[in-house]
Amino acid sequence: MLYCTGKGDNRPDIDITFPNDRLRRLCESGRELQRAFGAATANKVMARLLDLRAAPSLDDMRHLPGHCHELEGDRKGQLGVDVGNGRRIVLEIGHNPMPRKPDGGLDWNAVHAVVVVEIIDYH
Repeated sequence: MLYCTGKGDNRPDIDITFPNDRLRRLCESGRELQRAFGAATANKVMARLLDLRAAPSLDDMRHLPGHCHELEGDRKGQLGVDVGNGRRIVLEIGHNPMPRKPDGGLDWNAVHAVVVVEIIDYH
């Protein structure tokens, strides 16, 4: 996994990793994002990644633009963050085991690490 460092202060933040160097470079380059998705979507991708890096836990993302949500069907266990034009940043929880509440649901407050799997229109 390739890591993207957080804020560097004492507040907890979300650690972001990528499954490969190609995706990390894409997500860290406004120019590459614009080339791949256009300016409007590139700006939203960059904004959502900045939101992730600054969030104390994944629960904070539920209250910000991008509608961070759990996916269903063949994407169960993944999360989506809307970035426009039907595209989503697809995330996986970077904890093993995945933090769970007593009822078995995802404990969004305990998530402090995610893996950016892809940016895609999966509909």
